[in-house]
Amino acid sequence: MKVCIINYNLGNLTSVYNSVEALGVDVCISNNLEIINKSSHLILPGVGSFENGMDNLKQLNLIDILNHEVVENNKPILGICLGMHLFASFGYENKLNNGLGWIKGNVRKLNNKKSERLPHIGWNDISAKRDSILVNNITESLVFYFVHSYQFIPEDESVITGTCDYAGGFASMIESKNIFATQFHPEKSHDVGSMLINNFLYKSTSHVEN
Repeated sequence: MKVCIINYNLGNLTSVYNSVEALGVDVCISNNLEIINKSSHLILPGVGSFENGMDNLKQLNLIDILNHEVVENNKPILGICLGMHLFASFGYENKLNNGLGWIKGNVRKLNNKKSERLPHIGWNDISAKRDSILVNNITESLVFYFVHSYQFIPEDESVITGTCDYAGGFASMIESKNIFATQFHPEKSHDVGSMLINNFLYKSTSHVEN
């Protein structure tokens, strides 16, 4: 197993690296096309705006290699926070921007009440919907750490495997074939986050092959 954390100059790369390395897995942070090609699993983290995320992927010539590995080769990928958003068709942060388009849907600001602050920061629980590889066999409470003001709204709700009730409710986990994503930060979510990353690494491959 070889895990590549995609470096597109946005996100808590070191935190994600440390979380994966703690599982005893061969992991690197890179935007080298050859390394991405030879990796068995990809992780796309991210903190920042949708527009900046897509601009950085374009400037680093990462879109074609990611499309090839994820869409054509069915390589497992985990998107975290902004990384999850970039999987969408469009994002409406600042202005309309095209996303990677792997999962049809759009990214919009959370519909918060006056009593609900934005960004949504801190610990919150999620509710698992249908079978989810990411939280399979996790018996601990599903409480994770969030930092965001926007939400991913998939066209096909069947890809949503977890929700959070904040701001009227939003998709907190999605799974579609080899594509996995979390709105929360598993790398900042202690033991339960570590178990989720472990599930992605060790259970996503067999799922895709089957």
